Amino acid sequence: MPFELNMPQLSDTMTEGVLVKWNKKEGDVIKAGEEIADVETDKATMPMECSEAGTLAAVLVKEGGKVPVGSPICVIALKGEKVEEIKAKYASGAKPATATPAAPAKTPVAAKKLEEGAEIAVGDHPNEGQVAISDASPKSEANSSSGYPSGDTNGASERVKISPLARRIATDQKIDITKIQGTGPGGRIVQKDVLNPVGFVSAAPAGGAKPQPAAPRAELPARVAAGSTEKIELNKMRQVIAQRLQQSKQNIPHFYESIDIDMNAAVDLRKKLLAAYEKSEGVRISIGDIIAKAVASTLKAVPQMNATYDEKTSTITRYGDVNLGMAVALPDGLIVPVLRNIDQMGFKEIRQRSADIVDRARAQRLKREEMSGATFTVSNLGVMGIKEFNAIVNPPEVGILAIGASEDRAVVRNGQIVARTMMTVTLSCDHRVIDGAVAATFLSTLKNMLEEPAMMLA
Repeated sequence: MPFELNMPQLSDTMTEGVLVKWNKKEGDVIKAGEEIADVETDKATMPMECSEAGTLAAVLVKEGGKVPVGSPICVIALKGEKVEEIKAKYASGAKPATATPAAPAKTPVAAKKLEEGAEIAVGDHPNEGQVAISDASPKSEANSSSGYPSGDTNGASERVKISPLARRIATDQKIDITKIQGTGPGGRIVQKDVLNPVGFVSAAPAGGAKPQPAAPRAELPARVAAGSTEKIELNKMRQVIAQRLQQSKQNIPHFYESIDIDMNAAVDLRKKLLAAYEKSEGVRISIGDIIAKAVASTLKAVPQMNATYDEKTSTITRYGDVNLGMAVALPDGLIVPVLRNIDQMGFKEIRQRSADIVDRARAQRLKREEMSGATFTVSNLGVMGIKEFNAIVNPPEVGILAIGASEDRAVVRNGQIVARTMMTVTLSCDHRVIDGAVAATFLSTLKNMLEEPAMMLA
């Protein structure tokens, strides 16, 4: 009997999914556990695996179709079954749940720019490498120095710096990325390079001169014509963000506390860690990794903040492990991948694991368990130059830390005005669970951790 693969519930709040892309076509042999399609849930676009081995006999939902959870999307012919007979049966008689095409979401130019050129900043500036995605400038360093390998296709012996999205497009279109000149940070190949023919390196000219990459086409901003309007339907992710954050602001009594932190000791620590790991192991520790380690250590010291609140049962749950959520900007919304047990990691492992999980978040290749179970969240806009801001608590967590930019400021030390690298962070708290004194203790402890980094080892 053929196996009907139904739309799975890939998130706790998912009621329907959009079939974004088929990774297999009718007639393809499928292994158990193999990714068969990409599905847009209410949180992200995620790969969907097939639980049975066999042959894809019939596709019941076209790309772009909306499907309720539990409705069939395709039919798998199991071992010994005739594929053509099953396909004919479903084509003539079987009527799965109706799938309606999803309205394509329109991506603003700024969001598209973030998708194409986004980097985990890892350079020498104090802001670079904090736990967030930034729109990197050409001066930023490339992904290859972040402690994980860049993409490499077609058996090329040379490692190629390429964004996850561009790699995916190149693989789908069978494009040889070794012949493309990247226009992203540090020569990184980004989406427009694999879609735009002018991104290819021209053949060597006569006389042995070195080939020069063609100049990329200027991207014109999308404009709404004068006198007209444009309506954009929210995608699933944006709808859930709107719903959850509205509920958070309406139902959770927020309060905010801020503190300034002298980051000079953290910057000095980073230099020492770079000397220890960069050349020998290719791992480039960032300021963001040091902040993440300090947050984890602070949560262990102030366990009231490492907690969730169930308003239905009026129960607070405190955790012995720190699962740190890291807010990551996507072209169409926001996602919070979770770095589990970060309190048990050293700086090198934090760099490697955070780079991997953020990279896969941008490529929309996270697993369900990597998007849930956070005990505390950090949101960083410092890499974009934001001095300070207030974040909204992500329930059922009881707090979220907003990280601002590290910048040179004039401060008073020993009666003298001196330049110091300072950073402002703001803690948002659920006042039903957290009081002002607990929040102040958390921030003062974090300040001590970053100004005296040896305290993280205590």
